[in-house]
Amino acid sequence: MAASSRAQVLRLYRALLRESQRFSGYNYRTYAIRRIRDAFRENKNLKDSEKIEELVKKARADLEVIHRQV
Repeated sequence: MAASSRAQVLRLYRALLRESQRFSGYNYRTYAIRRIRDAFRENKNLKDSEKIEELVKKARADLEVIHRQV
């Protein structure tokens, strides 16, 4: 993965965690944070750039959903 892609993924990860912290309900908040961490850990060793791009697009869509829900 190129350095810019890695930085982009890390920024997205932090944004997802930061936005999830804004959930008012404890259960929603902890569930979202746990799912985000698990998903990123599960895919941390991916090398296929197409699969990485697909997951980044999905994460951006998820970020928008979280943003609307908060």
